[in-house]
Amino acid sequence: MLKGILMKNLFEDFPGWVNNAVVYQIFPDRFRRSGRVNAQRHLMFLPWRTDPVDQGFHGGDLYGVIEGLDHLQSLGVNCLYLTPIFCSAANHRYHTYDYLKVDPILGGNGALSELIEAIHKRSMRIILDGVFNHCGRGFWAFHHLVENGELSPYREWFHVHQWPLNPYPKNGEECGYSCWWNDPALPKFNHHHFDVRKYLIDVATFWVEMGIDGWRLDVPDEVPSDFWIEFRREIKAINSNAWILGEIWGDARQWLNGEHFDGVMNYRIGWSTLSWVGGKSLRSNYKNPLYPIENIDTKSFINILNMTMGWYSDQVNRCQLNLLDSHDVPRALNTLRGDLSALKLAFFVLFIQPGAPCIYYGTEVGLSGGAEPDCREDFPWDDYWDIDLANFICSLGEVRSQFPEITQRSLVWESIGDEGLVGWEMKEKSLISEKVSLKAIFINRSRTSSMCICSHFDQKLFEIGTFLDDTNKLAPQSAVLLSGVSKE
Repeated sequence: MLKGILMKNLFEDFPGWVNNAVVYQIFPDRFRRSGRVNAQRHLMFLPWRTDPVDQGFHGGDLYGVIEGLDHLQSLGVNCLYLTPIFCSAANHRYHTYDYLKVDPILGGNGALSELIEAIHKRSMRIILDGVFNHCGRGFWAFHHLVENGELSPYREWFHVHQWPLNPYPKNGEECGYSCWWNDPALPKFNHHHFDVRKYLIDVATFWVEMGIDGWRLDVPDEVPSDFWIEFRREIKAINSNAWILGEIWGDARQWLNGEHFDGVMNYRIGWSTLSWVGGKSLRSNYKNPLYPIENIDTKSFINILNMTMGWYSDQVNRCQLNLLDSHDVPRALNTLRGDLSALKLAFFVLFIQPGAPCIYYGTEVGLSGGAEPDCREDFPWDDYWDIDLANFICSLGEVRSQFPEITQRSLVWESIGDEGLVGWEMKEKSLISEKVSLKAIFINRSRTSSMCICSHFDQKLFEIGTFLDDTNKLAPQSAVLLSGVSKE
């Protein structure tokens, strides 16, 4: 009994708004230039729509994000997730050198304040990317260490193995300190040192107090777990509804027990969904054991869905970020070889899961870059959009709003041959009548064959592609949400 009470208390501060969120991920340097940033006026940027590369800046900024809010709301988006925005010498800004300043190229702290205000006026939310495992070589404490060596008062902030430090080693040379994935540009913090922990948590609370609605945490499984317990306690003390989201690609059970994170980036839903809807037409040259793209049959897909959802409580599942792609993997449309019908089915699967569906910027207008950095293209604001999925994505959000019971808990999935999938809404037995209202989702991934479905449903609530009511046949690459009445 005591254990049950303790677990209830642990989960009391989970953000209830997440299950009603539709998230849009933005890579700020590539989203939109506003022309409003004074610090940009005499700087040289790569021309907009230049092929993305590892180095070089395109000049997107936070005022540009503000200008894009009308477009985002037309998609039904109500939460933004920005990849890092703090001072950095890298276009992706994971090489942070000042955690308390928004990069001047993005518009500085004033631009973020204006963005937060604009977002909240629209009843939207914003979460930022927290890179608290490592910093950039230009971070002030590491710079002090490089300049002063063993005499620096910040020598305990990092894991030093040998002196002097060699932050720009040649081939075969050691840098002398621990760094992320052996990259000397990214010194790892010593989280066992009190001043480091205090500094990073002060940074996190500073921005929450400024008005952000949560943190997406970069590589948090490479940070001691007790740090995140303290981190959560301090963040939730300021805003119990703040969303604490970990970037963990696989089994995250040890991190989702109510002590560390509210949810994680649910890549398992993403790669398995693409692998199923894409079938034999997938582009599967991308190799990543945590994001395996390969044709899977319907039963395998169901097993992955059931296993992933079964790992966590209903509360945790409603706090997950469900995504098809991101700045770290090939875009969904690239993986699907440009198949828009398959992409629509993938989005449908994403939107009917518990948790928040996430749209990677530009997917709605057909961006289809491959592995990074190609997946970090500029948004084509001034070009004609051959593809415009805005109305379609908005309709998916409306389905979530109109039928919230579908996403309150996982659907019960069954296969219809190798090409078909049906998801049944879980229903509790009625104490008054044997009859219960039932909803079911049918999806046909086949590119060539129609699929027959059961006929005891009397109302069509939503449709992708073609459902022939008179013959109960679902056309190739189509889906339908039906309702009816059945007996227990």
